[in-house]
Amino acid sequence: SSVTWARLPFGDGVVYMAASVRNMALTVTQRLWISHEVASLARRISTVGACLRAENRTPGERTGIVESSEEYRFVERLIPPTCIPTPHKYDGSAPSGWTPPSEVPPALPYMIRRSRMHNVPVYSDIKHGNQKSTLLRKVEGDIWALNEDVKEYLQQLTGKELPTQVNEVTGTIRIKGQFDKEIKEWLVKKGF
Repeated sequence: SSVTWARLPFGDGVVYMAASVRNMALTVTQRLWISHEVASLARRISTVGACLRAENRTPGERTGIVESSEEYRFVERLIPPTCIPTPHKYDGSAPSGWTPPSEVPPALPYMIRRSRMHNVPVYSDIKHGNQKSTLLRKVEGDIWALNEDVKEYLQQLTGKELPTQVNEVTGTIRIKGQFDKEIKEWLVKKGF
């Protein structure tokens, strides 16, 4: 192995030592590693000290934010409600056009529940840009009797018998064509 002369500071002067390159590299690496560990330990100690100092302060001193329960009512207006409120009682329809269901459900073999937003569950559906259909959901009871009543109403309205698809499992009826407004009005008149 080759020998290298190392110039090392010693006290007020300089000392020259002979050492192999391998030994010098190991010594320098160890010194760098030790200095890195010392710096890391110092950072951890300063962080722990800062945390301990922060724990002794009140929340307002730590963040600079003052908590005010008097002004919280302004924040409450911005938070969305956790549940949907029950609608107000109206004689007839509301100013928005919404109509409440009748107090007593109609005496029919089927029932149509309102959606969670208290609307009649009739929806317009468009597939592939031109296949328009109307979807009637949340049907309970005799879905086939409702299907016959809907077909009869739409035949009076259009003059032709429209194809429908009944799904007993999901409680839905799909009608070919867009008749969502007409069916909603018809169901509201029936008391749903």
